[in-house]
Amino acid sequence: MVIDAIHGIDQSATLWLNSINCAASDYFWMFFSSKTVWVPFYGFLIYMIFRRLGWKKALIVCGAILLTILCCDQFSNILKHAVGRLRPCYSTEMLQGELHMLESRGGFYGFYSSHAANAFGLATCSYLCFRNDKTHTYNAYRTWAFVWAGLVSISRVFVGKHYLGDVLAGIAFGLLFGYAIAYAANLLIKRYIKAEE
Repeated sequence: MVIDAIHGIDQSATLWLNSINCAASDYFWMFFSSKTVWVPFYGFLIYMIFRRLGWKKALIVCGAILLTILCCDQFSNILKHAVGRLRPCYSTEMLQGELHMLESRGGFYGFYSSHAANAFGLATCSYLCFRNDKTHTYNAYRTWAFVWAGLVSISRVFVGKHYLGDVLAGIAFGLLFGYAIAYAANLLIKRYIKAEE
């Protein structure tokens, strides 16, 4: 079957990537995989949104970012149980293939990676909404945000929590939700905030 063939390729690609490790890289990937270490970044991002956009636009943008993360996260939970694809750390084949695990196994199902979706959703939505500030280009932020999102996403393979396919699907959903919600937020700003300026 085609699905079995794709799953086999995904298993091989995941084991190959996951096998590239050493003590230093383990700490690096665990750092990027952690949610709590990024709290200062989120706080700084909120501060910059309010500073650059003004409180009216900032409230809409912050609401859009929160909605993006909520949609990415909750849709991931729905799909994880609907698809029922076991995480690689619960797969006998993957464990026999010497999957390198750096975190506890967590829930049974892993399609798609909510880490990847949330990171790319946040990066996409925040960058597109920052464009309401015409005084800056935010090219440096765009580069940093998407590199950060990419590292957060791929870290899930290196810590043994997701297949590469789970991560790629998470990235796709993050981009989709981030773009759609940022588009709606920018329409609101254009219609209700800029009309007042």
